[in-house]
Amino acid sequence: MYILGISAYYHDSAACLVQDGNILSAAQEERFTRIKNDAAFPEKSIRYCLEQAEITLSQVDHIVYYEKPFLKFERLLETHLAFAPFGVKSFLKAMPLWLKEKLYFKKMLTKALQQIDPEWKNNNHNLLFTEHHQSHAASAFYPSPFDKAIILTVDGVGEWATTSISKGDGNVIENVSHINFPHSIGLLYSAFTYYLGFKVNCDEYKVMGLAPYGKPFYTDLILKELIDIKEDGSFRLNMKYFTYATGLTMTGNKFDQLFKNPVRQPKAELTTFHMDIAASIQQATEYVLLKLTTCLYQQYQEDNLCLAGGVALNCVANGKILKQSGFKNIWIQPAAGDAGGALGAALAVYHEHLKQPRIIQPKDSMHNALLGPEYTDEYIKQILTNHNLKFEELPDDELYKAIAQGIAAGKVIGRFKGRMEFGPRALGARSIIADPRNSSMQSVLNNKIKFRESFRPFAPAVLEQHANEYFDLGAPSPYMLLVGKVREEKRKTPLEDQQNSLKKINQERSVIPAITHLDYSARLQTVNQNQHPDFYKLVDAFYQLTGCPMVINTSFNRMDEPIVCTPEDAILCFLNTEIDVLAIENFLVKK
Repeated sequence: MYILGISAYYHDSAACLVQDGNILSAAQEERFTRIKNDAAFPEKSIRYCLEQAEITLSQVDHIVYYEKPFLKFERLLETHLAFAPFGVKSFLKAMPLWLKEKLYFKKMLTKALQQIDPEWKNNNHNLLFTEHHQSHAASAFYPSPFDKAIILTVDGVGEWATTSISKGDGNVIENVSHINFPHSIGLLYSAFTYYLGFKVNCDEYKVMGLAPYGKPFYTDLILKELIDIKEDGSFRLNMKYFTYATGLTMTGNKFDQLFKNPVRQPKAELTTFHMDIAASIQQATEYVLLKLTTCLYQQYQEDNLCLAGGVALNCVANGKILKQSGFKNIWIQPAAGDAGGALGAALAVYHEHLKQPRIIQPKDSMHNALLGPEYTDEYIKQILTNHNLKFEELPDDELYKAIAQGIAAGKVIGRFKGRMEFGPRALGARSIIADPRNSSMQSVLNNKIKFRESFRPFAPAVLEQHANEYFDLGAPSPYMLLVGKVREEKRKTPLEDQQNSLKKINQERSVIPAITHLDYSARLQTVNQNQHPDFYKLVDAFYQLTGCPMVINTSFNRMDEPIVCTPEDAILCFLNTEIDVLAIENFLVKK
């Protein structure tokens, strides 16, 4: 039985194909179209999933969309009625699209699917719809290694829900409680993303990365004025400070007056104030999530927690939940945002609608998130030849050794191997890798390779068996979704600087300075020999050569571009940046 899951038309469109409960393939549309966070109907992703399984759309038993559009339309109407007469401009802007297309959503979806396969017909009610948070919860629980778990979904908003709590047991997910729009942790964080001059639904991770440069001077003000947190962890926002319910922006004049500064313009300088604001909203978010998860653990006394929704990508908060909430085990969907909704929708149909049993894998059933396309050696060789690139083809052992030697010599390596990752993190299949011991490498990567803001930190990919020697996390983190601190014995004392400054990042804080953030934190990827054998061998080759059991791992792309998908994408990124070496499958290309 084949089930195709689709997420589309908001942001981060994706498709996923499941066969008898096994995840065969999943990919975001942006990787094919090269449009960051592409919201369009995921035609190319669907075509990839079908080609990978060697089937046509007509052979798919059920197609499922990850939310219910009419409930979202209901929320739009009720919200504007509740806030009337405010928000008329927003209402008038939204209505034509809804009246023209979205009210005929099933017809629109059917037409798009028939563009892929004219023979496909919506027979026997095989076009289905799940609720948004139902999709998220399913994406978190069903692939997890847990038979039972509490499931927490936190995002901006689905149809109505912004935070939902469910209980997973076997193949059944029971929704327990939820918090509805407009009260939303995700939208609170996005409001500050907007206020700091970054893109909403895109750049929230920049706020998280900026936070360690500042001091959380405004946390108390946020908790006093903007959000009311109850004893059970539930919350309400003070909507007089926000305009996202009815306006075309996230915040208004009252928000500016509260913090005594206007919204930062995107190209304006980042000041100490902006760093302090970032530190404050990050701390406030951690406080709310920790309060909520601690209450959940005390209420249900369940050891296992699953997380999904865009807020579950806040890996700093995840690390604190792991250490302080009481839950013993946490599993986070690697594509926790809307892309993962496509996967969750497909699994929800299989297990909930069709009542099929689960087969629980010891680690998880995500196949290390390596669910995207891969390419043959013959194809890659032809593409390299077409670009007039000189290359050598090496056996595995020689390749890993050559890569390790290049990293140790200060080279930056673009690594392209096997199936592409699903989700926002590069995990060694579409990665840029470098030496974490090199104190200048953070600046080199940001300025000459990624062409992005200088404050952005980098992540280590560390051999799982050596992770606790360097970091205090105490749990595997195969999907780079947990932050831990560098251990005391590996730290160095940086030069004191009383001023908050982006220049602080260049100070050495540990024996692995290129991945150590200002607060000694690092977003870890632990690499396991069984789950990710190729990347394990690569990191191990560097360890055998240098005694350092980790490399820098950042996504293979430039700023504002999606992670590379095809060999052509990788070659263009290689040629248009100062990446020194391209290791594409077993072919080595040097500048």
